[in-house]
Amino acid sequence: MNFTYYLFSLISLCLFLSCTQRTTQTMMQDKREVPAELFSMMSGEFSSAEQAEQDSAFYNINLVMYPIWEKDETAKWLYVEQAVTKFIDKPYRQRIYRLTALQDNTIESKVYTLHNPENYIHGWNTPEIFDRINPDSLELREGCAVYLKKKDDCFTGSTHAKDCGSTLRGASYATSIVTVCKDGVESWDQGWNAEDEQVWGAEKSGYIFKRK
Repeated sequence: MNFTYYLFSLISLCLFLSCTQRTTQTMMQDKREVPAELFSMMSGEFSSAEQAEQDSAFYNINLVMYPIWEKDETAKWLYVEQAVTKFIDKPYRQRIYRLTALQDNTIESKVYTLHNPENYIHGWNTPEIFDRINPDSLELREGCAVYLKKKDDCFTGSTHAKDCGSTLRGASYATSIVTVCKDGVESWDQGWNAEDEQVWGAEKSGYIFKRK
């Protein structure tokens, strides 16, 4: 009787460990492979010049998203730089994005800021500069992650509710709505005050960045 119980327990444990291992392997595979398609779509140089020509409400913005730390198998990393094209050497936004796959087929894009960002302007020209820092030296923008899911041939998503705090121009929080496709990115960033009134950002729609 004891031997039968022992044998049954041993078989159950083996089955459990086998399932756990398969689940872990699947999650690890997702973390490596699921963001890869989105990562490829996001990587590159983009411009809103066409939109600006058609509508004066939008600026001609240059957007570069450059892959960094590519040896990291747990996440995909991008250095992101945005500048008004006329002032290309004076970017108004520099960020680091960290892409990982969550269990429900959602891809999380966390947002980090750099200390002394002026040192990294046009960093894609000297990519070795990013070897001098590591993820631990970045500052996470709490609540500002964008959560994306695949829809048809694109990825779409947004920040969560009012989670992303902002003090820019009297704002209390910021929101971002993002669509990423092979030919470009549409991004709608807006700032809102405590009364949920918009205080900065595009009013009509998001910026449309076409791949160069």
